[in-house]
Amino acid sequence: MKLMTKELYEKMPKLGSTSEKKAENIPIICKFFDPTGSWTWYAVEGQPEGDDFIFYGFVRGLENEFGNFSLNELQSVKGRFGLGIERDLHFKNRMLSEAVEKQI
Repeated sequence: MKLMTKELYEKMPKLGSTSEKKAENIPIICKFFDPTGSWTWYAVEGQPEGDDFIFYGFVRGLENEFGNFSLNELQSVKGRFGLGIERDLHFKNRMLSEAVEKQI
């Protein structure tokens, strides 16, 4: 599965561009998840950096936290059965506050 598309690159706000907004006013651009585990990444910003793409968003994993994560990192993960991270193709029109409050 292709984690990033041209449409997502074009839609993604640059890093730092939502820093002054409240979570209820920040749309989640895309959601990534581990199909064999419990980790989920909600990307709200991002931009190219060298040969990588750096995201900022909310991560549900061992801890629930805001932070940066990279496309190269996501692509390098191989979980159980050799499955990699996937992008939720049906994820649309949700706000960051919803991801913080509950698993969406």
